[in-house]
Amino acid sequence: MEMEKKEAAGGGAAAKEESRAILAEGKITKEELWEMITAYQGKTIYTAKGLPLTYRVKGGELFADRKKKSITRATFEQAYQKIIEDTEHKIIGPKSLNCFGAPYVWAVFKALGVV
Repeated sequence: MEMEKKEAAGGGAAAKEESRAILAEGKITKEELWEMITAYQGKTIYTAKGLPLTYRVKGGELFADRKKKSITRATFEQAYQKIIEDTEHKIIGPKSLNCFGAPYVWAVFKALGVV
């Protein structure tokens, strides 16, 4: 079951590590990050607590099936910037992102290999 969650959350380990390195070094633009988020919509990912989550993107907003309110593109961009700037590796989970919808932002970033 745990392996299924990991596979659904982002694929192979080598590809994920490469993706994380590229993202964490800030080698992609915020535009490219949003394109990646958009491309991943509809796939089942998992929150830090292991709850299944799917989302859809409409314009500059992400709508998670587990949440009534949307999470804006700006929120994802700010969270990504925080991760890039976190040289001391203090961001270790959703709470440390300190943003609206953090569990969902974290789940998306985890699936994309950002964290």
